Amino acid sequence: MAEKKTKLADNKTKPTTTNVEEFLNTISPEQKRTDSFQLLELMKKASHEEPILWSNSFVGFGIRRHKSPTTGREADWMRIGFAPRKTNITLYFGNYVDTYSSTLEKLGKYKAGMGCIYINKLADIDLKVLKHLIDEGCKQG
Repeated sequence: MAEKKTKLADNKTKPTTTNVEEFLNTISPEQKRTDSFQLLELMKKASHEEPILWSNSFVGFGIRRHKSPTTGREADWMRIGFAPRKTNITLYFGNYVDTYSSTLEKLGKYKAGMGCIYINKLADIDLKVLKHLIDEGCKQG
């Protein structure tokens, strides 16, 4: 039987040419802006890539083809990244978070989604563990 071809999804979240630092300077409160700049530097150093602003709200590093295990659809997505939201900071590590369950036990205060984790501020988590998660995310295809 012939292998079923996958369809590339039209992802609503797309890379832009907007300046990432200009975007981060608009973030409030100040603590979230400071944390965002710290995340920017951590991810930039780990990925060895320049940041890209996706859909004017996600800061991403690298681009990879992601295939949904449930639908088989494929879409281009950031390898790692973060989004400073009104209520929290969302972190993306290039894989479903259950892949990192043993590491997440050591992270500190967070909530998990399917493909991301949510933190209130960097002071709530262990930065060494975060760096490890970022490094692991950079290794993903």
